[in-house]
Amino acid sequence: MFDLTNKTAIITGGGRGLGKQIAMALGEAGANIVIASRNLPVCKEVCEDLQSMGVNAVAFECDITDVSAIDHVVQETVAQFGTIDILVNNSGTSWSGPLLDLPKDKWEKVLNVNVTGTFLFSQAVAKIMKQQNSGKIINIASVTGLGGTSPELLDTIAYNTSKGAIITMTKDLGVKLARYGIQVNAIAPGFFPTKITKKILEKSNYDILGKTPAGRYGDEDDLKGAAVFLASQASDYMVGHILIIDGGISALV
Repeated sequence: MFDLTNKTAIITGGGRGLGKQIAMALGEAGANIVIASRNLPVCKEVCEDLQSMGVNAVAFECDITDVSAIDHVVQETVAQFGTIDILVNNSGTSWSGPLLDLPKDKWEKVLNVNVTGTFLFSQAVAKIMKQQNSGKIINIASVTGLGGTSPELLDTIAYNTSKGAIITMTKDLGVKLARYGIQVNAIAPGFFPTKITKKILEKSNYDILGKTPAGRYGDEDDLKGAAVFLASQASDYMVGHILIIDGGISALV
């Protein structure tokens, strides 16, 4: 049920961090991999790693807020592989700083990339999946989207807001697309040292590990199983679910 042989997956922002981890997991499970982000060189590096494992993998430069760029990736993917079976909306950005001083343009950038970009890519791919009467869309949310965070931990109101929007979008997309055989779900990671979070975690005076029941940050393998599960036949009856992987943070009362 977890075999992805002959399936084709697009992963946005798959050149590093959580996107790279997910791209590797789906490739290891047998899928053809398409990586799309603005940073083409790092996408190509991941493709080379996948190709060395015998995985069919290609990379495209793509600004996920640009409809024409999204359409190009979708059209090229269908041309090369025939279908799009899986979409992982992982691309994202953030801005850290006191909410009373947050510039309007930084707020808009975070919401435009994280929310609008996710919607636009989902919309484009769902049109293909509807024709196939099958598909999996996996959005990358965050535990920060589940509620407020102390400013001593994360002073990132635009990011937190965007991830809360992703959670609601996942549920609504899931409801609207389920009738076409498309399952939309999300993964909400806790604290993983990625490009976006590493510097924040290093500078934080907040005892993150002390408040994480597992006693550690997420590592380079902790999202793999969840990604394969949500991309595979094993999750065919899951719709609009938010799968939290946070070492137990959200389980605390």
